[in-house]
Amino acid sequence: MKLGYTILYVKDVPRSVAFYEDAFGLSRRFVHEAGMYAEMDTGATTLSFAANGLAKSNLPCGFQENTPSSPPAGFEIAFTTEDVPSAYERALSAGATAVSGPITKPWGQIVAFVRDKDGIVVELCSPSTQS
Repeated sequence: MKLGYTILYVKDVPRSVAFYEDAFGLSRRFVHEAGMYAEMDTGATTLSFAANGLAKSNLPCGFQENTPSSPPAGFEIAFTTEDVPSAYERALSAGATAVSGPITKPWGQIVAFVRDKDGIVVELCSPSTQS
């Protein structure tokens, strides 16, 4: 098995695409004309967005919608960068909500956390020094 892609269910796919472009410097790879699905250019593993309405059709058992007014879901996505403090400030300037500012972990990695406009936790981190 290989991890093919991660799909984040969001309220407004075009808004999420624009936010991830502004906050994290990503580029859109594909946006469906109906605005229900999009993919960002993130390397080997694709980051995708799908509208909550699509999630409801995919998951007839139901699901917990991501929202900034509720505690975050039990997952995060992470982006690596050589300059975590600048990436953190860029994300905040684009409308992300601060969770925790950049700190150096005991193993030497610098990490920070924000929440996107749907309340999804995003980690910004330096490349891991551990193999």
